[in-house]
Amino acid sequence: MATLSLPDRHALLHGSDLLVVYRDPLVPPRPAPGQPGTHSDFIPTEPELFIAVLADGRVMAFNGHVDLGTGIRTALAQIVAEELEVDFEQVTMVLGHPFEVPNQGPTIASATIQITAEPLRRAAAQAREHLLALAADHFRVARTALRCAEGHIAVVDDGRPPVSYGELLHGARHALKLADKVPLKPAGDYRLVGRATPRVDIPDKAVGKLTFVHDLRLPDMLHGRVIRPPYTGHDRGEFVGTSLVAVDESSVADMPGRVQVVVVGDFVGVVAEREEQAEAAARRLKVTWRQPERLPRLDDLDRALRELPARRRPLLEEGDVEASLAQAAQRVHRTYVWPFQLHGSIGPSCSVADYRDDRLRVWSGTQNPHSLRADLARLMRLDEGMITVTRMEAAGCYGRNCADDVGADAALLSRAVGRPVRVQLTREQEHGWEPKGAAQRMEVEGGLNADGSPAGYRFVVRYPSNNAPTLALLLTGTITPSDIPFEMGDRTSVPPYRYPHRQVACDDVPTLVRASWLRGVSAMPNTFAHESHIDELAQLAGEDPVAYRLRYLADPRAAELTEAVAARAGWRPRVAHAAPRVVDGWYRGRGMAYAQYVHSQFPGFGAALAAWVVELRVHPESGRIVIERLVVGQDAGLMVNPAGVRHQVHGNVIQTLSRTLKERVSFEDGLPVSREWGGYPILRFSELPEIDVMLLERPEEPPLGVGESTSLPGAPAIANALYDAIGVRFTQPPFTPETVRRALATSRVAPTEAIG
Repeated sequence: MATLSLPDRHALLHGSDLLVVYRDPLVPPRPAPGQPGTHSDFIPTEPELFIAVLADGRVMAFNGHVDLGTGIRTALAQIVAEELEVDFEQVTMVLGHPFEVPNQGPTIASATIQITAEPLRRAAAQAREHLLALAADHFRVARTALRCAEGHIAVVDDGRPPVSYGELLHGARHALKLADKVPLKPAGDYRLVGRATPRVDIPDKAVGKLTFVHDLRLPDMLHGRVIRPPYTGHDRGEFVGTSLVAVDESSVADMPGRVQVVVVGDFVGVVAEREEQAEAAARRLKVTWRQPERLPRLDDLDRALRELPARRRPLLEEGDVEASLAQAAQRVHRTYVWPFQLHGSIGPSCSVADYRDDRLRVWSGTQNPHSLRADLARLMRLDEGMITVTRMEAAGCYGRNCADDVGADAALLSRAVGRPVRVQLTREQEHGWEPKGAAQRMEVEGGLNADGSPAGYRFVVRYPSNNAPTLALLLTGTITPSDIPFEMGDRTSVPPYRYPHRQVACDDVPTLVRASWLRGVSAMPNTFAHESHIDELAQLAGEDPVAYRLRYLADPRAAELTEAVAARAGWRPRVAHAAPRVVDGWYRGRGMAYAQYVHSQFPGFGAALAAWVVELRVHPESGRIVIERLVVGQDAGLMVNPAGVRHQVHGNVIQTLSRTLKERVSFEDGLPVSREWGGYPILRFSELPEIDVMLLERPEEPPLGVGESTSLPGAPAIANALYDAIGVRFTQPPFTPETVRRALATSRVAPTEAIG
């Protein structure tokens, strides 16, 4: 990748000896009610750049999303280099900095390569076609007689030396408005896309160069810490923003480090010269709060979800579900409950802000730079044009952690002291206040006809979430708490099987605690219910779970992937738990699950397809589960960087195993108590099984998002394997040893001793 100094935006917008592809500034559309997006009245005045080809042959490319450790910086550069016919090293990606990149919405739903890369690819192809037109004039030949290669254009079968892109651009400015249609390079001619390419972000991280926002230091910078209210993790209720009684600033008056206390509503912070001084002051500062009342009871999560006020949103109705279930030979009615879970960022969120002369600059690990800028404008009462958000690397999240919250904290403290301020949250604050991955309740009614075929399927889901406003907006009283539900329970809400009668609905409900999207969003719990149900139908029908799925899968690509994964795993047909196996005191089982992640408001759009086969063993006395082998298959269409896809699949698998076997936020008196790693265990590397990843090659198909799909089949595949092992259906993750022991103690099913 290019590392020399690059021209700034002004030079790109007004300079010569270059080619740019742009679109006119867009007023970002307001998101639909209940959907993620940026609420902003800011009207940009300058064009949005996608491609800049410089006179020295280097290329700058611009995309509105950010790289959250997924490798999209590398994959996007591959796409640009491919279409422009330049070396990969000549391309520099600019990601996620408002004013520099197009506003393409939040970085969510694995949509970067599948969706937002499309205009970038088109812009690169348009730049190539324009350069070919310039070369045709230069050589005085037909366009069809030319060939691009390595940033040069030559006449085919001609002895004349090729001309470089820079020579063609010399002395003029070429500005092209992004075209709706442009000839794209055929996939069969790709030389970069589809090939494994090392990630460009790794070298700087490996040698400790400034990459992460946690490491940023500015001249004259101070350090801040915040003191949060006692209603930990709640953003709804009359107590939000109104609970502060008093702050005794004299309690820290004698502390070293030029301490300053900042109070705005329920926002309380301290600033000092050194980080340890700010930390000590935050601990000593005496703050009096009113204790929150009428917090929701969360000891019985199923009941708490069931009792929330709901607005039913029908999604799909086909056939006559009521009649089909009434006539079914066997009925199945289960409730599945998914717990609140943490993003669990290894490093607590951090940000640096510099407010001076009514201008604000923030360095942030946000995944939503444009949304953060809009929130900061409301908080600070500034025009968005006066706010610069510089996106830097941060601790992983795969969803919304506290990155935006801490940026707003830093902004308030910097405005109060008139100097740059760095704020880092504590582990307790990160765990306690992050917008948690939402709990979820799925109610399933189904049935089996006398011939073993599915009779019908009724599915209703509850996903408590709002837009999880940036915390400082609530604490300062800038905005009031909202109980308007986010309509995000409908991801992968429709099962992939041919049920002749189907009824799917979403009960939109307000939050129980502060919650936002986490990897897989509602699709992961929905898939848990779908795939557990089809597995149960197969068992009741006396059929092999893979064969049963294949008979009713509606998508041929889904069936092909399922068959391929089963074959890779050496799957031998048999009925689940028909012949329980016990070896050396351990019950052994296997399970299968399939899913496609479907994003956005129903009916949404599909990302990659994924399937799992799990082999495990269970110890009946301890309840311990050991995953012994895992075969994971994915169909992502064209894979821009297969190595990056493989890394994403591995990361998905590890996180999904952790979420399925260990992770659950615990509550006492309505407050989260999982505020450190001892109270929120995650998977250890020593617990990882053998992971066999199979990526289907489909270079002729469009690329599909890969960041989330692999996680979906994990929980049901493990639950189905547990049923095969011990004959118990598990409906509430995580599947901990305690859960297994309790299930075995209350179950009437006793596995039969067997060898093999």
